[in-house]
Amino acid sequence: MANILITGGAGYIGSVLTPMLLEQGHDVTVLDSFLYRQSSLIDCCKYGSFHIVNGDCRNEGTLRELLCGKDFIFPLAAIVGFPACDKDATAAVSVNSAAIEMLLRLRDPAQKIVFPCTNSGYGLGQGQTYCTEESPIAPISLYGRTKMAAEKAVLEAGNSVTFRFATLFGASPRMRTDLLVNDFVYRAVFDRSLVVFEGGFKRNFLHVRDAARAFLFAMEHFDEMKGNTYNCGLSTANLSKLELCERIRRQLPAFRYIEAPVGSDPDKRDYIVSNAKIEALGYRPMFSLEDGILELTKVYSIIKNSFYGNV
Repeated sequence: MANILITGGAGYIGSVLTPMLLEQGHDVTVLDSFLYRQSSLIDCCKYGSFHIVNGDCRNEGTLRELLCGKDFIFPLAAIVGFPACDKDATAAVSVNSAAIEMLLRLRDPAQKIVFPCTNSGYGLGQGQTYCTEESPIAPISLYGRTKMAAEKAVLEAGNSVTFRFATLFGASPRMRTDLLVNDFVYRAVFDRSLVVFEGGFKRNFLHVRDAARAFLFAMEHFDEMKGNTYNCGLSTANLSKLELCERIRRQLPAFRYIEAPVGSDPDKRDYIVSNAKIEALGYRPMFSLEDGILELTKVYSIIKNSFYGNV
């Protein structure tokens, strides 16, 4: 069993990943500032192998101490999404980039890193050509720029694997309603209608539980994967916003949506992504988009609160 440090382990991915690791018998230390006042890891406290530190990933003394004796490091701590990054650009740079550079300076080169990046780095994409890991990187947001800079540093430091995750969806104990699928389903449930801006813009999607499973996969296949980045998403879900709406309407027939004839979406990302590289190693997502939509309709019978967003 491995000794693992997760920074940001109480976040959207971390709150799913941490219990998975504990159930497998790993020793898990989480460092998190609990920025969103979440209580998502309370159920993990029953494990003797679970250790929690309420602190900041930018604190050198704290990080240095927690790195000692760890086999794997999962740097999940981040200011996530372009609205949150634009709201506090200083925090975005210090958490998303500078804290990663400090971690790389402090860690022992023998310690293995699995880093979550984003396929936001593909920016405006290449039209109907699939973006691969070799495609040009052209992020159009501060979020994308800081994450791609961190990915580059992690790969250059060695003994590391990075994932370019698709836009995530689905239920997590640290729920987010501001992600695209989660937001659209929220509106379908409560408003039953949606005005879509620039409905032809496409992106790839992935369930949050499959994102967490990717970390487990990387641990098991680390020697084979190290030194590389991998797109990680649902190959059946390279969808435009309007196509996503139609998938939601199939499960929620009362949902109505129209595309706005004028106006624009501040999030200009538009790309389709190939996940063939990681699929060739045997990784396959378990949860479909339809699984996530059904799950979210149940979630929204429990919550109706903007507290669950990042902005």
